[in-house]
Amino acid sequence: MLDKQKISNRMKLIVLIPAFNEEKTISQVIRNIPEHIDNIDEMKILVVNDGSTDNTAKTAEEAGAFVVSHSRNRGLGITFATGIKESLKEGADIIVNIDADGQFNPQDIPKLIEPILKGQADMVTASRFRNKDLTSGMSKLKKWGNKGFTSLINILTKKHFTDTQCGFRAYSREAALRLNLFGRFTYTQEVFLDLVNKGIRIKEVAVPVKYYKEREAKISRSLISYFFRAITIILRTFRDYKPLVFFGISGLIVFGGGTIFVFYSFVYWLIIHRTTPIRMYLLVGIALLVFGFLLIILALIADMLKRVRQNQEEILYKLKKKECEKK
Repeated sequence: MLDKQKISNRMKLIVLIPAFNEEKTISQVIRNIPEHIDNIDEMKILVVNDGSTDNTAKTAEEAGAFVVSHSRNRGLGITFATGIKESLKEGADIIVNIDADGQFNPQDIPKLIEPILKGQADMVTASRFRNKDLTSGMSKLKKWGNKGFTSLINILTKKHFTDTQCGFRAYSREAALRLNLFGRFTYTQEVFLDLVNKGIRIKEVAVPVKYYKEREAKISRSLISYFFRAITIILRTFRDYKPLVFFGISGLIVFGGGTIFVFYSFVYWLIIHRTTPIRMYLLVGIALLVFGFLLIILALIADMLKRVRQNQEEILYKLKKKECEKK
């Protein structure tokens, strides 16, 4: 939570822009960022150049941004994590992440950070679907995909979000310190799972978004590839935070299937007094019982390891917070 007393003191905002080969649009995005925002005393623009092969870094510097570069392309997830780390080093009170392709209007930054300044949220995400009138140009396939991922995140978090793939977001220092991400390919869905499980308050704000026919989607060129890589990150994150559910339900389902096979074989034996020709059902049932039992044991062990992870993350959080207090 943002300390309310901090609002009356000096507030530092860092606008974080992950970028990969965005020399055509990044200058306009940087120059459209408001120079003055109410309750913000200091502002800095940070571009994390993810190994671009064009003039993205040079163009961003000429437009007035501070640039941190990866020596090679490492993926959006790593790039975002680098940006959060650098922003905390710079003493940011609020971090706004915005795409470098010009889809979102930087003039909406004040609207995005307002709930944080008022102490109503620790993370605010722009939503492209909260107000349907503000979205234009997105293909039906991408709309379906976005809604599908959002529904999955809602099921896993037991929340009701409308857009969990949007890259235009604001984070309080507390939320940024709590973030602990592992995905290399993307970060958008993982952030929700990570922060919701840590009790961070998340709010959505409807903002307009523009889609251009000539725009090249860097992260989702292949929708099939995007689906499988993103779903892998989601399932791994859910596994880490809810191991008892992840392994336990699977174990109960497998164990239940084995019970049905064994019970059927037993009843058949009672009536017919032999196990042929259903002996294979009996063997399969026994195998499922054993495998299901092992999954249940794994669920209990993984749940114990989750406690170790929680302690480690709390130590990491305190170390990062102590380092930021030195700034």
